[in-house]
Parts: sequence; structure tokens; C-alpha cells
Amino acid sequence: MLTRAVIDRVVAAALEEDAPWGDLTSEYLISETATATAELVAREAGIFSGGEVFAAAFRLTDTRVDVRLATADGEAFGPGTVLAVVSGPARSLLTAERIGLNFVQRMSGIATLTARYVAEVAGTGTRIADTRKTTPGLRAFERHAVVDGGGRNHRHSLSDAVMAKDNHLAVLGGSSVTDALRAAKDRLPHTTHIEVEVDRLDQIEPVLAAGIGTIMLDNFSLDDLRTGVAQVAGRAVVEASGGVTLETVRAIAETGVDVVSVGALTHSARALDLGLDVRIDQP
Repeated sequence: MLTRAVIDRVVAAALEEDAPWGDLTSEYLISETATATAELVAREAGIFSGGEVFAAAFRLTDTRVDVRLATADGEAFGPGTVLAVVSGPARSLLTAERIGLNFVQRMSGIATLTARYVAEVAGTGTRIADTRKTTPGLRAFERHAVVDGGGRNHRHSLSDAVMAKDNHLAVLGGSSVTDALRAAKDRLPHTTHIEVEVDRLDQIEPVLAAGIGTIMLDNFSLDDLRTGVAQVAGRAVVEASGGVTLETVRAIAETGVDVVSVGALTHSARALDLGLDVRIDQP
């Protein structure tokens, strides 16, 4: 999902936004011949993500800037760790600095938060997955970070699978949910996965009767989750979602659900504290 083409398109747009007519500060204060070296240093512990994105900010600004990544995506690090070394023309290095940092701090923050959720459910067999609650235009970046943190990706877009949520079912009105789902299955390619969200136990059986692949139990209590898992009895993948936190995710996983989807992985992750320590090599 995070291809070089995707990286270059998004990073180029960010660079254009940040310096549409050049970097006035660097151009007027820094000699054109000055070179610099900088270290990307962790101010706190975390999981690294976004190395190629960080490097692209400098590569797209000036091909003469060299970025050597010292830490791989998905690798844990402690405070003070040097994650990358950047060297080249000082003006270009300073121009790309903020964009490179913005991306790698955001992505590493998501990876670090995801790893905490994954650790909370260790031993339960439950997967932690993201949702579509991502920053518009940055989904590929943020979902890459989720995987770096040990999580799994949900469907990438509306085009990837059928997922009937509460509003879809509400639009059906008095129509039979089972009949509507069966009719959709008859028209879909056999490879297309179908998931249906329910918010009450009495909705489970009509959905299962249509032979769907995944059922999402949305905002269920722990007792209802256990009852729902027993009712499904292996006839579909069971996903739990809605208001999941680090404090509640273990108990949710212990109800026996297969997947817990967590919007907070991408919509509430704090950017990790990483800094770029720059040293001018020559005037």
C-alpha cells in the first residue's frame, strides 16, 4: 500500500505547501555552499515507522542530500537512539526538516500506540485492527504505521469489501435484512468479503442466515459480547468495535472475539517526540 509513488505524491504536496516559493530563511541566512549533517534522535521510547517517508522529504527537496536510516520500520528504540543520519547542502536539509519530522513523528506515534494495544491482548488470539478513521489523504501512511506496530489493517477503502453498517440497514427500512444481504451476495463476485455491523443481539441471527463472512458487534457490553460470540459459534469472524481503549481492550479480547477494531490507533495517536539535531559543517 505504501509504494514509492504514493510516498512521493503525498510528500511532494507537503513540501509544496510548506515552501511554495522557496525557503526564505535558509536562502537569506545560510550560505549556498554550506553543508550540514543532522541526526534524527529519539527523545522518548517508541516504535519506528516512516523511514522511507522521512527520507523522501529530503530526496524530493534535493537529490544531493543523503539519508542513512539506522533503524528499520517496526523496530523498537529507546530515548537517545539515533534513528537516521542526514547530510548534504545545508539549505536543502533545513528546508525539508519540518516535513520529514512531521511525517515520521506522526507515523511513529501511531506505531507506538498500536504496539501498546497489541501488547494488551497478548495471549488471547485476538487481532488488533485499524478503521477508516484516518487523516484524509494519509491513509496509506497511517495504516503502514499500524502494521509497524503489530496491528492489522481493516479494508482500505469503500471499494475493497461490502460492509453494511447501521445506517445502511436503517435505509433498508422494513425490508428483510437476510433477503437484502442474500441478494447482494448473488450480485457480487465470489471473492468479495461481506461484513455486517449489528448493535443488538437479536440482529445476529438474521445476518448469519445470509451467510456473511464477518459480523461486527458494535458497542456491546462485555456480557453481550460473550453471548454474541457463543451465538455466532464459529459461523463467522466476530469483530468488536466501539469506544475501545487501552483500559478496556484486554477484557474485550477475553470475551472470545476474533478482532478488535480501534479507531483511536489513527485518530488519537500522539506524535512521538523525535528531533533533528543539525550541525553546519562549513560556512
